[in-house]
Amino acid sequence: MLNLTKKQFAQVADIRSGGKNEKKLITTLLATSMVVASLAGCGGSAPAQEAPAAAEETKTEEAAPAAAEETKTEEAAPAAAEETASEASSDEPVTLKWALWDKDSVVYYQPLIDGYAANHPNVTIEMVDLGSTDYQTVLGTQLSGSDANFDVVTIKDVPGLVTLANKGVLEPLDDLIAQDGIDLSVYSGITDQVKVSDTLYELPFRRDIWVLFYNKDVFDKAGVDYPTNDMTWDDYDKLARAVTDTTPGAEVYGAHYHTWRSTIQLLGILDGKNTIVDGNYDFTKPYYDMVLNQQKDGVCMDYATLKTQGLHYSAAFYQGNVGMLNMGSWFIPTLIEKVKDGEAAAAANWGIVKYPHADGVEPGSTLATITALAIPTSAPNKDAAWDFVKFVSGAEGAEIMAGTGNTPAMSNDAINAKIAEMDGFPTDANSKEALNASHAYLEMPANEKSSEIETVLNEQHDNIMNEISTIDEGVEAMNEGVSAILGQ
Repeated sequence: MLNLTKKQFAQVADIRSGGKNEKKLITTLLATSMVVASLAGCGGSAPAQEAPAAAEETKTEEAAPAAAEETKTEEAAPAAAEETASEASSDEPVTLKWALWDKDSVVYYQPLIDGYAANHPNVTIEMVDLGSTDYQTVLGTQLSGSDANFDVVTIKDVPGLVTLANKGVLEPLDDLIAQDGIDLSVYSGITDQVKVSDTLYELPFRRDIWVLFYNKDVFDKAGVDYPTNDMTWDDYDKLARAVTDTTPGAEVYGAHYHTWRSTIQLLGILDGKNTIVDGNYDFTKPYYDMVLNQQKDGVCMDYATLKTQGLHYSAAFYQGNVGMLNMGSWFIPTLIEKVKDGEAAAAANWGIVKYPHADGVEPGSTLATITALAIPTSAPNKDAAWDFVKFVSGAEGAEIMAGTGNTPAMSNDAINAKIAEMDGFPTDANSKEALNASHAYLEMPANEKSSEIETVLNEQHDNIMNEISTIDEGVEAMNEGVSAILGQ
């Protein structure tokens, strides 16, 4: 007597009920019974449950019996066939469209794609360059259209993230993160600062921290000790003044500040007590006071002159007469390259240390900017897109980023060591240690009014530094302007 499995009983029931696959199912049952009979005729004692396993194995072969092939094409195919088809679909060719900017000049795009493709040969990543100038605006326009077909999009800044999230064109990631057990603590608090309405829509893969670059030759010539990884802002100010030389035609500037507001305003948020979106900016006063006094005493270049000439911070440092420069770690690979090609020969003997800190604050707190990945709600291949996002923002992607000299969002000793091993990176212990940040505060955390807030802060920064307004007047204008925005 033929022993039937549960699956086969279900198939018989389908036959009795007049199922539309009656002929196909009868064929399958007969084939199965012949396999069992054949085993019994050979004296074998294999239990009935082994027969389906043999049939499953046969289905995966190119020369599978016609009956099995015919069965797989039916809508009501057995569950085992459905599972096999699902497995096969994971190997089907998939093309992911990745929206980004500066495709030909950013060094880490292709290595990330190559790294992912090594274990996913069926996935093709197509880079779509939207340009850097108006990237977020162009991206927002395309994602709002009916024909948007990006699978993965790069998020350039936090205001851009907030705008896209509020438009409802990005997939929430919280459930996927929980489902896959992703530990967000590896991002040093960054992910908590980019939630929109308490929801996470992006995962960072690049994090640029601010450090203090310095020219060792300038300090050696002045006979002054190098900066350290544990300095207060008072220590920093004294050090900058110690290496300054105001001799006309032979000026040496102890410090340099690019014209961005972040080079001064954000020094005050490193104690964790204030943010740049609170509506009160009294905490910026000591730092404006420090820099304006340095400007008056020739310790740093004049802001108005920098604005008029459009002098880039890199060009200023390459001249070899700047002692210290507060700038993001994105400058590291550029500086290495320019030293090698001779453009920065006068600054070839450089190093970095951690950002100075306020009194009573642990060393290592710094500012950060991030680049992140998100998945549009209109993405055609969301599962594959999420897998790629996890790779790029995870440990494997981080190692690839570090190998290109860029600081990944995920940070640990091994990754920092890889950056420090780059040819051209300073060999001193302090420079290597400077890559370790205890906490990173975003230059602009997620806020519904971040774009409007930034407009006010930029305007008043310009007024203070050009001495159109006093520090008190400029800060009061910030307080009033941003408070009015927040109260709308």
